[in-house]
Amino acid sequence: MPSLFASYLRVYEPLTAFDRERQIFWRRYAREGRALGPVEGPVRQRTAVLEALGAGWTRLPDLPDEAYVMEWGDTLLVCPWNLRLRVAEAALNARDGVPSVLADAFVPPVLAGQAKAVVDDWRSGAKVLEHGVPRVHEQVATWGVPLRWFVFVDLDEREINLSGGRRTLRYRTEISKARRRAHRGVSVLRKSLGDAPITEAVEEGTRWLEEFHPRSIVELDYGGLTGLLKDDDLQADDSPGLVAAGLSALSRGDADAATEAYEKIVDRWRAVQLLERCN
Repeated sequence: MPSLFASYLRVYEPLTAFDRERQIFWRRYAREGRALGPVEGPVRQRTAVLEALGAGWTRLPDLPDEAYVMEWGDTLLVCPWNLRLRVAEAALNARDGVPSVLADAFVPPVLAGQAKAVVDDWRSGAKVLEHGVPRVHEQVATWGVPLRWFVFVDLDEREINLSGGRRTLRYRTEISKARRRAHRGVSVLRKSLGDAPITEAVEEGTRWLEEFHPRSIVELDYGGLTGLLKDDDLQADDSPGLVAAGLSALSRGDADAATEAYEKIVDRWRAVQLLERCN
């Protein structure tokens, strides 16, 4: 199964975060073993989106509910895929940078209007108010890991597996810990850098985390990026530690140490990003 060169930030929520109907559905979904793992899931998502976009382009299709499932202690948690939203975003992205004549031929205005309504609905929080579920449980980044994601996890929370043909590297943490780190990071960045892009990015991520149930689990998954990195590089990766060191240096006013940590992590991930040009 081909890898997608992307990383993922996911939130898994306990069943109590959903209404009764959803709880019954997700419990049966898990019991029947229908859920795919994070290794196979991204390919299934991509396939579902492409198939939906090729189905006549007359309306957004009704897609089945799918999710990643995790057991944390005695608690069952789920991370819904929100495939309808993914299809809507893909339809809008297909029109970006394309002349209107071609865009309308490829994605008819009626479909684009439906897609925009779906995306705007979720972004406005209407679904949160209507159904009691957050708008998006998974964020995706291609050819790298956004530096702001490392603010939410700790180096000691790393889980790595480089054997058996399925190389994985991920961080999992309780959302309460992720929120504390996020708020602390925003405070340090705002005092030190003001309204810098990195400050706004971490603030946005912090607001996103606040949407979820307090007993949720946050997962930062390197996903298909593990296929671009050697075993030694994955073993030695300390990106969350570098981000934490940089924030700590900023908090005590040590600009030189903060710059050194920042340059190290930027150089590390720039090497991965440059591989996109070789693809």
